[in-house]
Amino acid sequence: MPRSGRRRLGPRLVVAGLAAAAAGLSAGVGLALEHGHRIERTGQLRPPLPGRRPGVVERLSPLRARIVAIAESQVGYRTNPPSTYCNKYSAYWVAGAADCASTSLRNEEWCADFAAWVWQRAGARVVYQFINGDLNSSSESFYEWGVRMHTWHPVGSGYVPKPGDVAVYGLRMSPLYAAHVAVVVGFTPGDRGPTAVNGDGNITGFSVVEERTDEYRADVPGKGALLSGYVSPS
Repeated sequence: MPRSGRRRLGPRLVVAGLAAAAAGLSAGVGLALEHGHRIERTGQLRPPLPGRRPGVVERLSPLRARIVAIAESQVGYRTNPPSTYCNKYSAYWVAGAADCASTSLRNEEWCADFAAWVWQRAGARVVYQFINGDLNSSSESFYEWGVRMHTWHPVGSGYVPKPGDVAVYGLRMSPLYAAHVAVVVGFTPGDRGPTAVNGDGNITGFSVVEERTDEYRADVPGKGALLSGYVSPS
């Protein structure tokens, strides 16, 4: 979910490469992951299937395979207390208000903090700072990052989303704003949107990590924000 209008100088954090070791995942040769999905109603929620899922086999880079594994490992996480935005992902970035009961949590809408956390843990390049062009708690920061890194793929460009991308929803240019971001973990040909893991999702509960198929609208009830494009990791 968005946190717009926050563009202040802050600690510049550049993290890349070796974080995968902490996740206990191999950084060897390319991995083959099955990312096809059962045929389900458009936008239907489902729990992750155990083990390898049936469907199309795509050979992913080690980085993209780690992103998928880490994102899916977080499905089911919820804020504490569950009626608040107090979450561990914002706390990791020292972002948001420090008014939660636990010092290990921070209070703010956190879909972008979650996506940046997943990329960083997987070993993707992440610069987290409240300045234009870097990643931060604003959903639109992923669009700015993609433009800066030449990895932005707008809807309609012919780009086919890949597991490990971040999907951006509800993007507008003036003023710059995006409603939501989510981590792509698969794509079924013929669908209008990806299968994605959402931080700060709001369909199965208030402010949870949840997975949806064919997500062409943001996981944000009432906003109706359509898929705008994808940002690839580097």
